[in-house]
Amino acid sequence: MTAADAFLCGVVEGYYGRLWPFETRLAYADYLGQAGLNAFIYCPKGDACLRKRWHQRWPDSEWRQLKKLAGAYRKRGIHWGVGLSPFALYQDYSAAQRARLKEKLRQLADLQAPLLAILFDDMPGDLPDLAARQADIVADVCDWSGAERVLVCPTYYSFDPVLESHFGKMPQDYWARLGRELPERVDIFWTGNRVCSDSITAADIESINGLLGRQVTLWDNYPVNDGALRSNFLYCQPLSGRDRSLEPLLRGHLCNPMNQGLLSLPALAGLASLYGRFGEADTWLEGVLGRETWQQLLRDRELFQRVGLTGLDASRREGLASQYQALAGQAACEVAGWLRGEYTFDPACLTD
Repeated sequence: MTAADAFLCGVVEGYYGRLWPFETRLAYADYLGQAGLNAFIYCPKGDACLRKRWHQRWPDSEWRQLKKLAGAYRKRGIHWGVGLSPFALYQDYSAAQRARLKEKLRQLADLQAPLLAILFDDMPGDLPDLAARQADIVADVCDWSGAERVLVCPTYYSFDPVLESHFGKMPQDYWARLGRELPERVDIFWTGNRVCSDSITAADIESINGLLGRQVTLWDNYPVNDGALRSNFLYCQPLSGRDRSLEPLLRGHLCNPMNQGLLSLPALAGLASLYGRFGEADTWLEGVLGRETWQQLLRDRELFQRVGLTGLDASRREGLASQYQALAGQAACEVAGWLRGEYTFDPACLTD
């Protein structure tokens, strides 16, 4: 099935902060295939060539890595793509900026990626004609890009009032206008009633589908842990609070992972199980993370998810870190690094 027709189910790598090692991102081509998942969008906020310096070319070494990723996912049969965040481009979409965008899309075409996302999230939004400006940009993208499927993240991507507190008052009828004015073939991302939704129901999705006049693709902010509060926790429980009644209402369901790539796999196993794509999750996780690490994590993950770093005293954190450091494999290193503060939230990551 082509990317245009598929129910996308997998990863949208859209977190802030510390980036995954390239080797982890490359290994995900196999992990997703093993779990029965079919999509991966590369769009970490820390890649400046996707966001604040979106019009610049990647350094040669990074570009070679992207091409290697594209080839690995293509070989594995996973729909792969890039999420471009042309920061506040809609505030100045001049002829010069249009030329820059066209050139960036020409470069991205060399990746032969079936997915392309245009992301307007976490940008100023209080412009009366915001929807029309964004729709004009996306229409050009659809004309200039050869991607099989184009997705858009609105500036207001949830019913959560926190978005207006950070990015300005949402223009009147923003969602209805965006749904009408975007090209029909374009998907729209949605995170649920909250930026990080504990649960998502069919009624929640029906509400936004009605406003947009089309089915959304769920950008699920579980298990992401990149914020000031959430970075205190590891979310290693399977995805929950969603059920199969969502599937007929969605174009896809992608999860935004943690800064810890290997430790995000238990949550993604839950995504795969939700849609009936996966059976023996524990056996698979034991093989991927390492038997001893997975058994230790089964004992500790409730502690890490409910109590977190701030609920543990220094001696307890260091004792646990030493236990994980003694185990083999990248997953154990991720736990030890988190316990020792290597993933501490940096507010500067929101403005870079």
